[in-house]
Amino acid sequence: MKQKTLLLLMSVVLPSAALAHTPLFSCYDFGDNTILCEGGFSDGSSASGVEVLVIDGSGKTLITSEINEDGEIEFEKPAGEYKVQFNAGPGHSIEVDGKIIVE
Repeated sequence: MKQKTLLLLMSVVLPSAALAHTPLFSCYDFGDNTILCEGGFSDGSSASGVEVLVIDGSGKTLITSEINEDGEIEFEKPAGEYKVQFNAGPGHSIEVDGKIIVE
């Protein structure tokens, strides 16, 4: 009986673990000194409220904000090197180097 209970428990827990959501984050340069980033999760979950940091080349945080209810954040493009970090917690963080954010 214990083996059947264990097998039943595993058949319920393991598939739900496989459905964990993966963070998605992309940034675009509009060419007018404005950057737009979009964030979300692979299971369709909203990223509204997720922290976003814009960090310069020396590691100084220039902007601390969050994803809005539309899954976006827009900010003025920093001068020099920078990166944008989507921080939804441990295992759910993505960093985009400003060098790859192009028009």
